[in-house]
Amino acid sequence: MKTLGEIEQRLQDLRRDQRQNPLAAADELLGLAEQIMAHWLQSKDRVPTQEKREGFRLLALHRQGCIGDPSFNACRESCRELLYYHNLLHGAPEHAEVNSRLSMARAVALHLCLFVGGKMQDPELGDFCCSSRPLHTAGMVTA
Repeated sequence: MKTLGEIEQRLQDLRRDQRQNPLAAADELLGLAEQIMAHWLQSKDRVPTQEKREGFRLLALHRQGCIGDPSFNACRESCRELLYYHNLLHGAPEHAEVNSRLSMARAVALHLCLFVGGKMQDPELGDFCCSSRPLHTAGMVTA
């Protein structure tokens, strides 16, 4: 399994690699998202499940990650959005918007990576409307 830093770098690299084989890129994005969720679970001393939920391991991993930490639900829609793009790409690989869809899927996977990495640094991440508030205000003086 890649580190979160390696996953983030791969997500950046996919920007230029995605045009070669969109279906392979979509599958790789899904695999990277599963690795991201596995990192979260391992940080909580849990063994990541191999089960599937609604046909996807990513959703089972997310569900497992929420146990004991309801704020982790903040990334549920990101997981579902990534699966939406994955399904769009597999359903219509020749669609005129394939590159746009891959770009969105990559951006969602990157968001998931940054959220999980941030949550591992600050457990309160996701407790606010703007989930990144604790990280961005750490050095700010408030009145």
